Parts: sequence; structure tokens; C-alpha cells
Amino acid sequence: MNFPSKLIEDAVNEISRLPGIGKKTALRLALHLLKQKESVTESLSSSIMKLRSEIKYCEICHNVSDALECSICTSQRRDRRIICLVEEIPDVLAIENTSQYNGLYHVLGGVISPIQGIGPDELKIESLLKRIENPKDGEKVQEVILALPTTMEGDTTAFFITRKLKELGVSVSTIARGIPVGGELEYTDEVTLGRSILTRINYSAE
Repeated sequence: MNFPSKLIEDAVNEISRLPGIGKKTALRLALHLLKQKESVTESLSSSIMKLRSEIKYCEICHNVSDALECSICTSQRRDRRIICLVEEIPDVLAIENTSQYNGLYHVLGGVISPIQGIGPDELKIESLLKRIENPKDGEKVQEVILALPTTMEGDTTAFFITRKLKELGVSVSTIARGIPVGGELEYTDEVTLGRSILTRINYSAE
């Protein structure tokens, strides 16, 4: 792609680094910004810089947060007896959008994948076990819902974690298989995802 300006070329190259955005889409976005008032571009730049420098990760569940503990973990309206275990942060947002779940979350930060060199120690498994062994406010966790991807890596992770949780006497369930095999939670429609949570089933690592 030939560019009439080195400045536009640089902007397109940076924008196209974002997931799901190719060079053509990046060019349209760059040209769109040029048409806007300078204050609009400055506001966008400022928001991105603040996002990068000020965002925090919840010390309890590892979700994104404006404070050391996120609004979900500190809410007194959530059912603290249930923890929904997810792979990544977008999965939390997807489940919250269903309005069918009122418990807490725990973000693993990935799944076990020997091919990619990701083992249990690279994930937030230990902090999950500590949450259950030493519950905040003394509220004992009774159930952990596995909302992991329906892939070989997701199943391997679920099997490993379930063995650990059973040792702690916690009930383990998994969302119903209304989610397509190999599908990602963040791309699943809200109705299907909501029903999958409501119709969750017991999970066995035997």
C-alpha cells in the first residue's frame, strides 16, 4: 500500500497492530481522525494514555479495575459463595452482559498449553486456591463454575483445577455445552451464554 504521507503511513502501521484491524481499516480510521476536531484526537490519545498508565488489576480476581480491588469483588450484592473461573478478562464482560450471574469471578490469564510453554505455574491458579482456603469476610466458597473454552487446552486446564478443588471440598460445575466446541466465550451470544450458566452441570475429574 502506497501512502501520500509518511505521517499517515506511521499512523496506519500503529493502528493496524490492534487485533482485527487490517491496513485498509487502519487507513480509514486515520483519515477519519484527520477530519475531526483536534480536541477529539487529543481526547482519544489522553484516554488511551490514562488507560495504559492508570489501569490496575484486581488483587483478588485479576479483572481490570480502577482500584486495587474491583467493583465486583467489593460489591455486597454479589453471591460470595460462588466463583466463576474464566480464561481472560473479555469473558467476564461477556458473562456480565447476560445478567444471569451474580457471583464472583477469577481470571486465570490463559489456559494450560504445553505447546505454547504455558504450564499451571504461569496461570492464576494458586491465588484461586488461596481465595478458597482463606475467604474474604469469612464467606466460604461453596461452588466454582468452570467457564473455560471448549478446547483441548481448556479441558486440560479444567481437569487439573478440578483435582485441586476437590481436595478443598468445593463443588465444581461447568457451563452447559450450549457453547460450540472450540468456541470463545466473548463471541458467544448473550442468550446462549446465559442459558449455559443457568443450566450448568457438575464436573468430574475422574
